[in-house]
Amino acid sequence: MNSDRMKGNWNELKGKAQQKWGDLTNDDLDKIEGSRTELVGKIQQQYGKSKEEAEREVDEFEKTH
Repeated sequence: MNSDRMKGNWNELKGKAQQKWGDLTNDDLDKIEGSRTELVGKIQQQYGKSKEEAEREVDEFEKTH
């Protein structure tokens, strides 16, 4: 899934993202608005992961949804 498609489907994907990353709030997900870069940053911040780890998780999320 490319970034444009993720943005376009974000309302549908928000629930799935919250299931995967339960520490992200509705406010966090609303602010992200489907931006891959912002999602990676929030995962890094919230979970203390490296950029590479967060990007891998988002890659996997994109492939499965």
